[in-house]
Amino acid sequence: MITMKNIERHYSNGFVKTWVLRQISLDIEEGEFVTIMGPSGAGKSTLLHIMGMLDDASGGEYHFLEQPVRKLKEKHRTKLHHDNIGFVFQQYHLIDDLTVYENLETPLLYKKVKSSERKGLVAEMLDKFQIVAKKDLFPNQLSGGEQQRVAIARALIIRPKLILADEPTGNLNSTQGEDVMKMLKDLNDEGTTIIQVTHDRSKADYGNRIIHLLDGWLDGEEEIDNALAIH
Repeated sequence: MITMKNIERHYSNGFVKTWVLRQISLDIEEGEFVTIMGPSGAGKSTLLHIMGMLDDASGGEYHFLEQPVRKLKEKHRTKLHHDNIGFVFQQYHLIDDLTVYENLETPLLYKKVKSSERKGLVAEMLDKFQIVAKKDLFPNQLSGGEQQRVAIARALIIRPKLILADEPTGNLNSTQGEDVMKMLKDLNDEGTTIIQVTHDRSKADYGNRIIHLLDGWLDGEEEIDNALAIH
């Protein structure tokens, strides 16, 4: 699904280059649940944003679904991203002045899905994530766990091949965090590829592989056997 060769990212300030990622080469297969770990400033979120086409690499090659992302025209790249990738962020990124129902419907409006199909897909997500009773509430009327549940449902409603999750449990208590991780694990079991960034080793154990970053460099990979045997 993802192939990266010598991906680099730097920011320039006058004549000074600040390197965020250096020579990252990795492959991620369809159906994997991969965690990116490393200390603050290691480049984790930047790597995730490049994978999701929210940011562009400064150098190297990135292929997503065999498409050469860095060589694509903006329109083609945007379509590839919208059709295949769902995002879940630590801060939820729900639209404050829209109800739960309207937040879920928004990605479908961007894709010009017909009204009758939109209603069916939103109803399916409300039921799947047990938030039917919350559909007319606004984000500020929900708990953190409920907001993240809505955010995951919104990411999933386009039926993406890949979910990118940046510290998805960072603002949640331990029980809410575990609920979110179980949701992501269930989605992975159903065939959705998951890539998450986390500082928490217990959350990483839900996946099958960990990619370690340090100071922008790949600092090793780790396979996880029988990931959820202890949960």
